[in-house]
Amino acid sequence: MRHVLLATALATLPVTGLAASPAAAQSPELEQACVTVARNFLLSPNLKTGVVQSFPELDPPGARLTYSTRQNPDPTDFTDEIECTFESATPPFGLTRFCVSETCYSATEEEPDNRRRFEEMKALLARQK
Repeated sequence: MRHVLLATALATLPVTGLAASPAAAQSPELEQACVTVARNFLLSPNLKTGVVQSFPELDPPGARLTYSTRQNPDPTDFTDEIECTFESATPPFGLTRFCVSETCYSATEEEPDNRRRFEEMKALLARQK
């Protein structure tokens, strides 16, 4: 009898977890801010996003995404990644750092060009108020 009850209970549960799926959007606004950084940094009108995740509950809050600059990307084309961290999880977010692949950009970077790219992205985000 216990086996019948267990089988019945399992049969009524929704089937989940069989295929990997991205986490549900935690903060669409935070994610969009990171997409904006990616588009502006890459200077690409054809930026397509793959998996986009945000973490408004972390300190500092942040978002990351996979992207492709191909016109009609295949699912396997989304291999590049950008990660953004912010001062706040609510607007105005206040960009504090972003990393594209293995290179990071922030106000404290030693490389002057990386500091400059960070200041440019921060200025572009501030203009969108």
